[in-house]
Amino acid sequence: MKSSRHTAEQVAFAMRQVESGTSVLEICWKMGIAEQTFYSWKKKFETMGEAGFRHGMTPAHLKENKRLVKENQVLKKLLAEKELEGHLKSEALKKKYALAIKNK
Repeated sequence: MKSSRHTAEQVAFAMRQVESGTSVLEICWKMGIAEQTFYSWKKKFETMGEAGFRHGMTPAHLKENKRLVKENQVLKKLLAEKELEGHLKSEALKKKYALAIKNK
């Protein structure tokens, strides 16, 4: 993905300028961007806010990332349960065979 010449703060400033009444054409001229670029930014800004320009992730990427984080948490929990189960079995076997050795 090509990096932007404009920072997230600059994009947010442009969006605030429009809200305060500055024309889109004037903002585009000052920033050296095409109108289409401005409207692409506006759409992205409306859906994701300023954060959408910080990491370059689309809403689909954010959704997938959230799903993966949740899946990772579930898998970590399952792993911890299996490790605990293995540890308990190991301790039970140690006790069982320790008693068998003592009784001989």
